[in-house]
Amino acid sequence: MTRTLLVDLHTRDYKETWELQHRLVELRAQARLPDILLLVEHPHVITMGTSAKPENILSRTLPIYEIERGGDVTYHGYGQLVGYPILDLSLRGRDIRSYLRSLEKMLIDTLAHFEITAQRIEGRTGVWIGQKKIASIGVAVRSWVTFHGFALNVSTDLSYFSTINPCGYESAIMTSMKEQLGRGVSMSEVKAPLKRAFESAFKTTLELTPENEIESLKAEDRTRSTGLGSAGSEADA
Repeated sequence: MTRTLLVDLHTRDYKETWELQHRLVELRAQARLPDILLLVEHPHVITMGTSAKPENILSRTLPIYEIERGGDVTYHGYGQLVGYPILDLSLRGRDIRSYLRSLEKMLIDTLAHFEITAQRIEGRTGVWIGQKKIASIGVAVRSWVTFHGFALNVSTDLSYFSTINPCGYESAIMTSMKEQLGRGVSMSEVKAPLKRAFESAFKTTLELTPENEIESLKAEDRTRSTGLGSAGSEADA
């Protein structure tokens, strides 16, 4: 079993979190930190991935960021649990597709805890309930270290998806745990089963770590290879 630091940022501005990811990716590539999972809830924002089509933004009333993850356009906002794994894939077979499948498995197992049956759809990255999409995945990889990640609609106000064509689809395709269960769902309810599902999917142990401790921590084994190869970004928005 490996060790992964779990840092809960609670509610945090998108740009600030994006910049934090960049710093952590650099430290992880230098083996100065172990793997990290950031959990966060963002104020309303639209992001455009590397294959985003400008026409999929229907309203420009929200902040918009062009970022390096794969995929098209998506929305983040309150009631959505976003996770950014900063993982060294050079220690995990350098297999981006396997990494994406592990993210999907983790989300499917999290939803199963609530008796929500979700699945993959061949050719469509993300997690689906029938033809409804409940979780999006969009990743980037630099020096074989992952960043960006997943967004699970917990109690998201789905009307905000009407400002875009999410991942190129009509906004009505999106659903949430709240909509599926017919009741309110808190973030605290979801984080514990998601933590267990992440540990299972990635064969790791998550250690809750305060944010202010991160940059002072050093990896236990600094002699490991950092795997400074190159890999592009991939995945759906």
